[in-house]
Amino acid sequence: MKKSKKLILPLSTILLFIVGIIGATILTPQLGNLWDNVIAPRLEERPEYRLDAPSEVLELADVSPEDRKARLEEIANGSEASLDRARARYLLANDLIRTDFDGGQAWNYLRNLENQYPIVAPYIVLRQGRALELTNDNLRAKQHWEKLINDYPDSPVSVEGYFRLGQEEPEYWQRAIAKFPQHPRTKEIIYELLGQNPNQKELLLTIAQYDLSSRSDGFRDKLTSDYQEELEPAQWQIIGDGYWARGQFRKSAEAYENAPSSAENLYRIARGYQVGEAETLAIPAYQKLIEEYPNEPQTALGLRRLATLVSTDQAIGYLDQVAQNFPDEAPEALDQKFALLSSEGRGDEASAVRNQVISNYPQSDEAADFRWQIAQDFVQNNDLVSAWQWAQEIGVNNPEASITPRASFWVGKWAQSLGQTEEAQKAFEFVLEEHPHSYYAWRSAVSLGRGVGDFTTVRDLTFEVELPAVRSIPPGGSTMFKELYLLGEDEDAIALFEAELSDPDNITVTEQFTQGVLKQLDGEYLQSISLIWSLSTRENPDDLRQWQILRRSPEYWYALFPMPYKDLIVEWSSQRNLNPFLVTALMRQESRFQPLIQSAVGATGLMQVMPDTGEWIAPQIELEEYSLTDPNDNINLGTWYLDYTHRKYDNNSLLAIASYNAGPSNVDSWMERFDLRDFDQFVENIPFPETKGYVETVFGNYWNYVNLYQPDSETSGLINFGNDS
Repeated sequence: MKKSKKLILPLSTILLFIVGIIGATILTPQLGNLWDNVIAPRLEERPEYRLDAPSEVLELADVSPEDRKARLEEIANGSEASLDRARARYLLANDLIRTDFDGGQAWNYLRNLENQYPIVAPYIVLRQGRALELTNDNLRAKQHWEKLINDYPDSPVSVEGYFRLGQEEPEYWQRAIAKFPQHPRTKEIIYELLGQNPNQKELLLTIAQYDLSSRSDGFRDKLTSDYQEELEPAQWQIIGDGYWARGQFRKSAEAYENAPSSAENLYRIARGYQVGEAETLAIPAYQKLIEEYPNEPQTALGLRRLATLVSTDQAIGYLDQVAQNFPDEAPEALDQKFALLSSEGRGDEASAVRNQVISNYPQSDEAADFRWQIAQDFVQNNDLVSAWQWAQEIGVNNPEASITPRASFWVGKWAQSLGQTEEAQKAFEFVLEEHPHSYYAWRSAVSLGRGVGDFTTVRDLTFEVELPAVRSIPPGGSTMFKELYLLGEDEDAIALFEAELSDPDNITVTEQFTQGVLKQLDGEYLQSISLIWSLSTRENPDDLRQWQILRRSPEYWYALFPMPYKDLIVEWSSQRNLNPFLVTALMRQESRFQPLIQSAVGATGLMQVMPDTGEWIAPQIELEEYSLTDPNDNINLGTWYLDYTHRKYDNNSLLAIASYNAGPSNVDSWMERFDLRDFDQFVENIPFPETKGYVETVFGNYWNYVNLYQPDSETSGLINFGNDS
């Protein structure tokens, strides 16, 4: 049968056809939904209109307005209609409005652009109004604000129209509050109204529900103090949720006391009191939870929490209750029981519990940890065969456990010691394949003879740092949000994403990941990395499946291992003859790229330089005036000290990094106590858990940075970002 050919029309023809149907000048209130739900997705099916299609404009997203102006003008003034031409016109208009306050020239780029660039049509109308406002054509500007709210009534962007119109007609602000209470602009409206009159309960409740910033804390306090008798249970729920999200657990417990009864609320009451150091209130609260909701998941956790507040015998009873009534929670409860019995010197009972976990819950993470403990006991007795056998079971039964990459790597090391070369290679390849982003993947690659640098050669490896040409498309949010993010329109993208969240307290996996990515736009890398990493701790099986899918994409790892301050890192690493990825890896561990962060002992800035250390270094590099919170100064001082620790230890990066954390005197003592011929065993022998974890984390970071930002190195292909197959 002869296949019929598809009729493919030019984009401009499609748009003219659509406009002809709808009407070039009169747009219906449903047009915003029509574009977003029908037309824009259809257009995106065309290869040249896909968000992930090659784009010169998107490569300019993070370039300054003055540096990108000429290229954008060249694209914008092209003769052929295209998505890139529309993007260029939009960015040029925005740059003209923000930087030059040139409404007239901006209008020339924006006129009728909504018809050519439908994905961001509401924002184009908004910018048209602003351009007219800058030309002092306030009447037409007002017409565009009205057009925005009438033509795109369901788009959060319409809040901007309400905001501007409400400056003269207050009822527009009330409409914004009623329709889009979660929008950042709406919160700005509410705060302004509360500034005029703070005694407005409904506005206070709206802030309590939709604003989880520190700015909202005082307003929750005001609700609980001034309106205590007027608040309904559902309103107490809002207040309690806000306190909980803000980490004010004692206050949350007191609010939940007045909220509707539920297993979740009772657990939070008990836990809130416990964290708030009110154990006498926490114990009866946990007991009430157990009595009223004996079969709910929160009760299992409540029993385990309660076990930490009572006598040993009572605690064992509560933990046995978990093991009996909550099979999914049994391994954790038994692990807690094991630790309790061990601390009491009841070794035989503890061993019986350990055997129970291994026998009855062989695939649990707790069973994996117990197997590793047993393997370590055999190592201490120089029985590598038995250690190998016990550790090998971890990879078989617990492939996803946190201990598995470590155990599987040591299976390979012990196999090498026993002359089992083929078994060793299988173990190392297993770690590379199943746990490719771990510290032990790097150690496995080294053991397999891959040219990835060992502790004694990492410093001297030179790399050209390659950042992605364009931003990755976030998995969460609307098409319009994604387009704004790709364009580098960060303020609008962040506001739109926040406004689109229907339930900020119960966001999806993709929303939380996207939220983490957006935090990086504001330089909040600590929060960003925490948000992204914490996806792995979700308990819902569907959420964990979504996380597993997400983590197989390179975008996930780029976000988890960002590289801000790239130019400064490369500059100072080059001057100190340091591997730039090692510097970045250390910086990520030290500060999460927060330039103002300070430790409890005073270490400050990106590379956590101690003030005394800075004073010692500064004269040696002729640095007369400096600030530890200034990124350039901090990296200058930090890289000098990292170079110093390398020179002290003959360019052994293991010892240099350990010294950066624990100080040279401790490292010197370890070198006297432990054999350095096997670097991996030396790491295992480090007696400070913090420093051992620090070394493993920094070099695990290093491994990921090399694979992400130097794809043409000898590590290329060792990490597989492919689909689950």
